[in-house]
Amino acid sequence: VLSKGELLGIYPEGTRSHDGRLYKGKVGVAVMALTAGVPVIPCAMLGTFEIQPPGQKLPKIKQVAIRFGEPLDFSRYAGMENQKAAIRAVTDEIMYAILELSGQEYV
Repeated sequence: VLSKGELLGIYPEGTRSHDGRLYKGKVGVAVMALTAGVPVIPCAMLGTFEIQPPGQKLPKIKQVAIRFGEPLDFSRYAGMENQKAAIRAVTDEIMYAILELSGQEYV
């Protein structure tokens, strides 16, 4: 998808938050971005936890806000997609951008 110049949406935490806080991201998003040589556009969805917290079968009808950040350029890590430190640094930068957009507490 990325090599074709198409967009891919992914949740870097890998799951829904069980308490509404932002958790450490998994490195898959960084590996994909570095391998494909593409920027990452951070995105935060606000209000989803209140609409349907874990265990609630039916969602409440409320608005969700979506915020997009500026594209993150990781070209400085070109060729480092197999280096754990670079992958973790990229992942952490993405999660920090999401944190800034969402205002969530980071765990």
